[in-house]
Amino acid sequence: MTFEGTLTKMETENTKPIQYYLIFENNFLNVNQLINREIEILHKGYQCLNCKKAKKVFRQGFCYDCFMSSPAAADWIMKPELSKAHLDEEDRDLEYEKRVQLQPHIVYLALSSEVKVGVTRKTQVPTRWIDQGAVQALPVLEVPNRYLAGIAEVALKNHFSDKTNWQKMLKNDLSHADLHGEKERLKQWLPDEVLPYFLVTDELWELQYPVEHFPAKVSSLNLLKTPHFSGRVIGIKGQYLLFEDGTVFNVRTFEGYVVSITIN
Repeated sequence: MTFEGTLTKMETENTKPIQYYLIFENNFLNVNQLINREIEILHKGYQCLNCKKAKKVFRQGFCYDCFMSSPAAADWIMKPELSKAHLDEEDRDLEYEKRVQLQPHIVYLALSSEVKVGVTRKTQVPTRWIDQGAVQALPVLEVPNRYLAGIAEVALKNHFSDKTNWQKMLKNDLSHADLHGEKERLKQWLPDEVLPYFLVTDELWELQYPVEHFPAKVSSLNLLKTPHFSGRVIGIKGQYLLFEDGTVFNVRTFEGYVVSITIN
């Protein structure tokens, strides 16, 4: 059976274990069903996720022109502290920026390799943590806009990483961590502006991934260098497919790539 279409990040459902889905234009694939199956991935072309044209992808699934112009690829996406919609100041498209920035955001601690700090829209809980491959997550703040989340994250980045070590995450090489204890400790580093939004409830999220066994070593599949790959799937974690030979495929990295996936 073969599925063909443009890659976008896998949709998820927080069950135990998490369910993953690849959504294509005319059909979808429950990726969990690929575990213990041999599959082939073939890179066939590109489709920009923004303009839908068959143009080579530059970053984040966008062609160069769309990446440089779309509000969905502006700097404040990756650096929330640059958000300006709360000041009624436009970056690329004020209407879009108000819609995304002026809504509740969560600042959180997560354990995916080491303890990391991050920001997500409240509507993206727990999707954001699943996409990062976190096994635990603990909300710290709920603020009314992206800017406040950003300045809190900047302050906490002096004490916690804001990146996931993807190799450790995929090998399940986790540091021991007490997220409740870390949450109490970080209060001292928060800007005064965000202290009223500190969450006193301790809702610890535990996330379980569909993985048969974790690889001892990992190497990343690059569709530009290896446009045709085959292997046996042993699990899914974050936005990665894990293969028996230690190859891992980051679906999100290759958003906008047109592929065919054949299940043998």
